[in-house]
Amino acid sequence: MTSDETSWHKSSYSGSSGSCVEVAEAESVRVRDTQNRDLGHLGFSAPEWAAFLVCVRDREL
Repeated sequence: MTSDETSWHKSSYSGSSGSCVEVAEAESVRVRDTQNRDLGHLGFSAPEWAAFLVCVRDREL
């Protein structure tokens, strides 16, 4: 599946400031900058993404 065929959605962790990321979840998790989509994306395995979200959540406490 190419980046163009992927179903992207705004991350729930993005704020309303316009500095957003989009996430696509399939066999892997992809993340890209909403304002710079042409620069590509970062890819993570499901366990890597879950560990990242745990770290983000723990920092918000």
